[in-house]
Amino acid sequence: MALRPLVRSVEVPETSDVKSPRLFHPAWAVAAVAFVALVGAAGFRATPSVMLHPLHEEFGWPLATISTAVSVNLILYGLTAPFAAALMERFGIRRVVVAALLLVSAGSGLTVFMTARWELIATWGVLVGLGTGSMALAFVATVTGRWFVKRRGLVTGVLTAGGAAGQLVFLPVLANLVQAYDWRVAALVVAGAALLVVPLVVIFLREHPADLGLPMYGGTEVVRPEPATGGPNAAARALSGLRMASRTRAFWLLAGGFAICGATTNGLVGTHFIPAAHDHGVAETTAAGLLALVGLFDIVGTIASGWLTDRVDSRLLLGAYYALRGLSLLVLPSLFADATGPTMLVFIIFYGLDWVATVPPTVVLCRQYFGDRGAVVFGWVFASHQVGAAIAAAGAGLIRDRLGEYNLAWYVAGGLAIGAAALSLMLKRREPEPVPVEPEPVVSAAPRAWRLRPSDS
Repeated sequence: MALRPLVRSVEVPETSDVKSPRLFHPAWAVAAVAFVALVGAAGFRATPSVMLHPLHEEFGWPLATISTAVSVNLILYGLTAPFAAALMERFGIRRVVVAALLLVSAGSGLTVFMTARWELIATWGVLVGLGTGSMALAFVATVTGRWFVKRRGLVTGVLTAGGAAGQLVFLPVLANLVQAYDWRVAALVVAGAALLVVPLVVIFLREHPADLGLPMYGGTEVVRPEPATGGPNAAARALSGLRMASRTRAFWLLAGGFAICGATTNGLVGTHFIPAAHDHGVAETTAAGLLALVGLFDIVGTIASGWLTDRVDSRLLLGAYYALRGLSLLVLPSLFADATGPTMLVFIIFYGLDWVATVPPTVVLCRQYFGDRGAVVFGWVFASHQVGAAIAAAGAGLIRDRLGEYNLAWYVAGGLAIGAAALSLMLKRREPEPVPVEPEPVVSAAPRAWRLRPSDS
């Protein structure tokens, strides 16, 4: 017996590209694959914290030297993002993400053969930096900008949480592998995890909703992008986006705040929390477990931030997030005396909720200020995030080598975060665009009677 259709049938002229409404919009499948890719890429970014001391003990390299390799990774992770966003526009999301996963896998796997410092920088710094940078938050901005009108803030929050939390949730797994076997085993596990994601991307990651004859989720028109041939190359597009944005006050305020965001998360806490806890007698596996808790609460905090971004002024959200983060970092040095006690757990919960909650409002503000160039501009804003992270990673390692402790690094980071709150509140209000539309021709002359409404998606 034939099954009754789940959605009403719609007669569509044969000449139209618009397809019948669906209960399940493909945008959600694309978002799911992007989530898995971000989690897979996050694995190797989790390794610096658990590998600092093993590399120091095996090779005798100073922590400042190893932190320099981390800094190269973080800088390339950020500087690659705007070019990767432009490459996605030129060659497609699928090709760029597959190439990025292969770079991550190669960089992680080749570390098992290194014997010199420059090899650490080449593999851990350059290859992995380029690979993870191609799947950084500009990738999130590209996916949400192409596929979502409604729920854009929420989906941005979910994808951001996947990348950041995946990095931290990997920590206890990697720490236990290092302790039970060797740091090389952990590196090979990450290389394999990145490779496993490649088939999912090849099979399921679509480029545009127009390829399926559908509008964006929550949209009403099918918008087909212009062919990439004949347009500017990726580097020119990325640089032109920077030139355009750099003439505005909003760009520098967003970039300055996000640079401090990177310094106070990936650069300092993500890289040096475990070594700092180790200085106070805490086992590395225990400290890795605490950072994993940060990742779990980050999922809640970032998704909640995405939900709030759809409803609350993003400038106010950023101001609140940065101020609360600064206060938490100022009290952190006093908590290491009882690193596994209830006060440290309160910090872990509080800081975890705020870990990358800044991303959804920053993405939305870039879209509001810069329109369809928002993804590329956000790539440059994110580059500033990683420059700040790189400076903090190297600077904190130098402070530890010179002073024998990290306290000064925590205090400086706390003060900078409060400064970032002030920068965010200096942004001028700009009303969001009701329906972002790319400057592409509309491919449908379909009658209004069977066009998708937002409620149908």
